[in-house]
Amino acid sequence: MSSKFQRSVLVTGGTTGLGYQCALAIARECPTYQIIIASRTDNGAAETINKLLGHGNVHFMRLDLSSLSQVRSFATDWEAKNLPPLYSLVCNAALQFPGAAEYTDDGFEKTFAVSHVGHALLFSLLRPYLASTARVVITASGTHDPAQKTGMPSAFYHSAAELAHPLPKYTHGNGRQHYTNTKLANVLYMYALHRRFVKINEKTGNHWTVNATCPGLMPGTGLIRNASKIEQFLWYKIAPCLIPLMRVLISSNIHTPRQSGEALMRLAVSSDVEGISGAYFEGRKEIKSSQDSYNEAKQEDLWKWTIEAVARDEEKLSFSLQDLL
Repeated sequence: MSSKFQRSVLVTGGTTGLGYQCALAIARECPTYQIIIASRTDNGAAETINKLLGHGNVHFMRLDLSSLSQVRSFATDWEAKNLPPLYSLVCNAALQFPGAAEYTDDGFEKTFAVSHVGHALLFSLLRPYLASTARVVITASGTHDPAQKTGMPSAFYHSAAELAHPLPKYTHGNGRQHYTNTKLANVLYMYALHRRFVKINEKTGNHWTVNATCPGLMPGTGLIRNASKIEQFLWYKIAPCLIPLMRVLISSNIHTPRQSGEALMRLAVSSDVEGISGAYFEGRKEIKSSQDSYNEAKQEDLWKWTIEAVARDEEKLSFSLQDLL
């Protein structure tokens, strides 16, 4: 499958919405790259892109980020396929649960498990396959920043343990709170990973980068697939028609999935952002993330908890990146 391709790119959540548009844009711009779109179910997105572009460089692989064992199975499949070096890992998949807290089979709150825990394990397992110029791109959200006044609950971070196992007072009807907290965790993790990349690059001569981005509000995407029927009708049928008006009345950071997907593609493969690392973007513009996201103690709490949560004893050295530091 990979013999004719120079590099590989992995987009999680790449079969619908933002991830699909990102994968489509990358496949169009980089016909010599093997594009892997990963999701829980195959809806034919890879075949659709290949037929549309005529390049044949997009392939689907099943990935359930809510399950640690399934993420490990995915990594095993990745190795077996002998794919070219992984140039860009786009950690895009996310879910939002509007009601009571839901938990994975591993016991983690599901929003946090999918958007952070699963991606962190995925990165650690695929690290041996990274190209020397690899990029990691994390889809975060402006909702992590209370100063943006998005209408979502203000994100807070006490500890990673509390995000994984919320206190009883946050387990009923706080799905939007779990989402904003998780998006703050995404940015905290990006900064923790960036600091380690800087040291690794100095020591090894690699040019690894990591950035986080807010794609903006995108009416019509599958993020609220677990919401009520009325909310889904408004989101999928009504809101996409009102984007121009919403940009005037609410925020300029409201886009179609295609617009946001192309901005995400830029961070994943475009030459004009080559070498940029440890940055937070809103669409195509680099901006400041939330005040809380710069708290190094919180970044390190998340980093250390994550290693303990996902690494087996024999993996802790490599998962912590200490073997490269």
